Amino acid sequence: MSFFDRYLTIWVGLCMVVGVFLGRIAPEFIKTLRDIEITKGSQINLPIAILIWLMIYPMMLKVDFSSVLNVGKNPKGLLITAFVTWFVKPFSMAIIAFFFFKVFFAKIIPIDMADQYIAGTIILAAAPCTAMVFVWSYLVDGDPAYTLVQVALNDLIMLVAFAPIVGLLVSGASNLTVPMGVLFYSVIIFIVVPLSFGVLTRYILLKIKSREWFDSFIKKLHPVAVSALLLTLVLIFAFQSDNITNKWFHVILIAIPILVQVYFNSSVVYLLMKKFRVNFEIAAPGALIGASNFFELAVATAITLFGPESGAALATVVGVLVEVPVMLSVVKICKVTKGWYCKG
Repeated sequence: MSFFDRYLTIWVGLCMVVGVFLGRIAPEFIKTLRDIEITKGSQINLPIAILIWLMIYPMMLKVDFSSVLNVGKNPKGLLITAFVTWFVKPFSMAIIAFFFFKVFFAKIIPIDMADQYIAGTIILAAAPCTAMVFVWSYLVDGDPAYTLVQVALNDLIMLVAFAPIVGLLVSGASNLTVPMGVLFYSVIIFIVVPLSFGVLTRYILLKIKSREWFDSFIKKLHPVAVSALLLTLVLIFAFQSDNITNKWFHVILIAIPILVQVYFNSSVVYLLMKKFRVNFEIAAPGALIGASNFFELAVATAITLFGPESGAALATVVGVLVEVPVMLSVVKICKVTKGWYCKG
């Protein structure tokens, strides 16, 4: 794990402080940035879109989608993780979020904000992680080939499943109506475009250059992706400065259902892997993949659908805050239980 990845929570905290500070001292400048759209009425913020592209593009270069052709060589682990990722995780998040925001926290969170928080957490859960899972897999000594294929498979499923799942669950669990046209547009902008460029670039460069040169090229892009991530976080927190400073208690409350769903879904994957006698080297990264979130996409989608100052965007930002420490705790649990698992 790189120095940046190891202390991601600290960098997120610093970006939060810088972003909130900018939002408070330069509100007009931040408003100008917030109002810049790709096209008028698109609801897609151009600065955020550019930074998201710069983040996602290097990630997509790493994924060899041809590896999906080997899915039949080890189907159990892949099928279990895909099942939980797409048939359990977003639906369980909708149920968990509904009960927390509409029942347990009903007296302290206004109904309109509860709907926004439900929407944000659903968007977060419906976007499986594509980058940090390689780090998590490495930390648990996971099978890198399995991790690569699982990420590639999830990316391909996300192309067709993300928008319908978000639209269905947000409309069903809250009083919000999702503008499906805008949602599909955001999928094209934030998934299809960087994915297509990544696949095309990978194919061309591997044709004209050596594998060693290509790997070196990807490493050189890492600082670009990191810088884009940090700048994105600064902008997100600047856009959310009023919400964060005025609703800091809500931030704590939002974190609770997110934590519950991470531990729930990782446990479901992990135990199913044990039941079906999948090796630990696949079970452990599978549990981490099944619980982690593609927060860059989630934040961008929430901003596009409901605005940069919305409660939905705030909920996805909270997901950024809790992602690293929570996933590191899941890594620890997997490593501690490895001996128990292998006995099964």
